[in-house]
Amino acid sequence: MTTFDSTKSALSKLLEHVSEGKIQLPDFQRGWIWDDAHIRSLLVSIARSFPIGSIMLLETGGSAKFQIRPVEGITPSATDKIEKLILDGQQRLTSLTQVLKLATPVNTKNDKGRQVTLFYYINIEKARSGNSSIEDAIFAVDETKMLRTNFGRDVVLDLSSQQKEFSEFCFPCSQIMNSDSWEEGLMAHDPSKFPVYMEFRKTVLNAFREYQIPIIELKKETSKEAVCLVFEKVNTGGVPLSVFELVTATYAADGFNLRDDWYGNPAASVPGRQKKFAVKPLLRSLEPNDFLQGISLLHSYEKHIADHCCPK
Repeated sequence: MTTFDSTKSALSKLLEHVSEGKIQLPDFQRGWIWDDAHIRSLLVSIARSFPIGSIMLLETGGSAKFQIRPVEGITPSATDKIEKLILDGQQRLTSLTQVLKLATPVNTKNDKGRQVTLFYYINIEKARSGNSSIEDAIFAVDETKMLRTNFGRDVVLDLSSQQKEFSEFCFPCSQIMNSDSWEEGLMAHDPSKFPVYMEFRKTVLNAFREYQIPIIELKKETSKEAVCLVFEKVNTGGVPLSVFELVTATYAADGFNLRDDWYGNPAASVPGRQKKFAVKPLLRSLEPNDFLQGISLLHSYEKHIADHCCPK
């Protein structure tokens, strides 16, 4: 019996379902970790109609019951009708939701690993020059919607108001899926720019709006053990899963939330082992992988003692 279906879906529909809470995450999934370079590369690929890989989803309603959480940035609702869970493609779908569907800035990291808060834009003049210019056309500004140099002292681009966006001819990525209000503002601000903008909309914005993503959907009849095994198999590319993340998925098959056990979950009144260890100076920097390795060594030691001290 086939346990999955393959099809494709419009990116716009997928992001709509994520925003509505119809598509969420099993709680054993890692957090969202993509940096600015990964996000911009993803946007460039879609703008050029390049493939970005498939998404794997699990149909809900079967025997595989997992704790769930919404995609980062989406506020859960008690009325959410959860239809599918993301098994593979979380980083891509979360990045696209953050950039294309939310009006708030994206909390990510720069190439030095430092936390930054960014808004994403497309320079219309550069973008319309052809596919080779798209990579330079897509850029990010800080949380004040300014681009700064000289360690933040000098402002080289100010997009802090919609009027300034029109003047600089820079389009906010958060408006890609629905640009009606921005277009009305541009027409009122400078009608002479509108023909150029319409060319940009046809070649670049429509690439996002018409983009199709391959979908592999596991049926709800798939067992919890099979779901966790598939998750381990497919999450070996991109940013590799740590041992802790792989074991978290395996434990989820037995109904145990290893992530909550380590990090804690105030909503479930779980304090978390990490906080308990943090009060001990020698254990303050203990990582979850270190903890699992310690447990494994201790268990192996106890087994070794038992084998050599206890008569058969």
